[in-house]
Amino acid sequence: MRPPVLLDLSPTRTVPFAGRTMGQWLTGILEEIRDLYRADQVPWVVGYSGGKDSTLCLMLVWMALAGLPPAERTKVVHVISTDTGVENPVVAAWVNASLDSMRRAAAEQGLPIEAHRLTPAVEDSFWVCLIGRGYAAPRPKFRWCTERLKIKPSNAFIRAVVAEHGEVILVLGTRKAESRARARTMTRHEKRRVRDRLSPNGALPNSLVYSPIEDLSNDEVWELLMQHPNPWGHSNKDLLTMYQGASPDAECPLVVDSTTPSCGDSRFGCWTCTLVSEDKSMQAMISNDAEKEWMLPLLELRNALDVDDDRELRDFRRMSGRLHPFKGRLVHGAYLQQAREEWLRRLLEAQTWIRENGPQYVRDLTLTTLEELRAIRHEWVYIKHEIEDSLPGIYQSATGEPYPDPPVDSALAVNGAEMVDTLREVCGDDEQQFLMIRELLGVERTFRTMTRRAGLFDALEKVVGKYAFEDEEDALDFALRREQHTAEVRDLPRSGARAAGEPQPSPPPEERSPREAETLAADLRAAGLVPADTSSDGP
Repeated sequence: MRPPVLLDLSPTRTVPFAGRTMGQWLTGILEEIRDLYRADQVPWVVGYSGGKDSTLCLMLVWMALAGLPPAERTKVVHVISTDTGVENPVVAAWVNASLDSMRRAAAEQGLPIEAHRLTPAVEDSFWVCLIGRGYAAPRPKFRWCTERLKIKPSNAFIRAVVAEHGEVILVLGTRKAESRARARTMTRHEKRRVRDRLSPNGALPNSLVYSPIEDLSNDEVWELLMQHPNPWGHSNKDLLTMYQGASPDAECPLVVDSTTPSCGDSRFGCWTCTLVSEDKSMQAMISNDAEKEWMLPLLELRNALDVDDDRELRDFRRMSGRLHPFKGRLVHGAYLQQAREEWLRRLLEAQTWIRENGPQYVRDLTLTTLEELRAIRHEWVYIKHEIEDSLPGIYQSATGEPYPDPPVDSALAVNGAEMVDTLREVCGDDEQQFLMIRELLGVERTFRTMTRRAGLFDALEKVVGKYAFEDEEDALDFALRREQHTAEVRDLPRSGARAAGEPQPSPPPEERSPREAETLAADLRAAGLVPADTSSDGP
């Protein structure tokens, strides 16, 4: 019998700052930043989210510039922070105050640092997409929010800098220790470096990425933040307190060795985020601080959005009217009118309650802006043809105040509520007939205001086809029969002699001429199997 093998189970420890003291590491990184800054006239853009990593990254750049003679501070460093409009309100307030402090401090210290607060376009905002258009709450396979709320605003700013200067260097607080996926991505980009420490950006041409803290751990980040004052006057200890409040165990200790946990796992983001199973940071803030109980309505609304099966809240058609069967069921599309109206009501009620019952610093909290409400109203009345124009009534009911804008164009919604009541009475319980007639009226009123009414009949025909079903079961049966018929047509022989008198089958769609395709479409239409509109759409 072989003797047992003794395993060394003692905890492993990484050497802080790659074997150097914190002071040695700091001196080296500041000199590296200065060398890169002086190497050319390419402008810098520093990403700032208000979290620990971006704070430390900006601190290092700020300290490096402060150590240069004024004559060598030859190019502007842009600091950009993207406000999605649905950021955690505590973090959003922190970031906005920090940006104000940066502007004052940079002017006082004579540093070429400009702070920018970026926001998404109104038509891309979270509530216009979800409540206005009816996009379902984001999911991993339908992650529509990141592109619209974060990527587009920052990329637009970066492209503008590139257009003016030809190139840009992005300074980011990304670290390999954040996740394995991040480490793999950063390592892959390192191999393509054309200049020392500068990696190419895969999404933006003429942009290079510099990550000064890429090799630091969570503990090293906090050690640097706690040992060095914030150069624009925003307390790093308050940042530590914010992270502590967002940690479930309310612990964010001073790190003394590798076995001591840090609060690096706290994650701040959008309070509406449904891409995670639960918002642990908001829950922790509410649990750890009685003063933050005003955030409860936000948490409740976020949890209401995050349901496993929201099919009953969504139309069985896609936004274009297309039917999309999958595994014997229809893939549902946008939120129904009742659901969208309920989301708006709950959002405005939450805002009103917080303003009335929250602490003084949230008495003017805005969860959705007037510009967003106008865009939502436009989507409902002009795009979805919901001629009853229910938004002003919902606003007054939820806030206790009259909606500030005048009625919509009378050509589109005159006596909308009265007309809807009449339609309800005429259509009775036939919901699809009611929706079809209401949308037909909306389409006709839209075209009535146009000088040329070309396309009116096509638009009316599309509406009729969209509502040509009694209910979801009828639509599913149609979609499955159409799918089966299409599969049978595709499976017919493509070539070879046919028996005398036997009709030659149509070739598959990819082999048909336009005339043959039109003939097949006519045959399908005659058989009652006209496919729904297949134009691309959202949900």
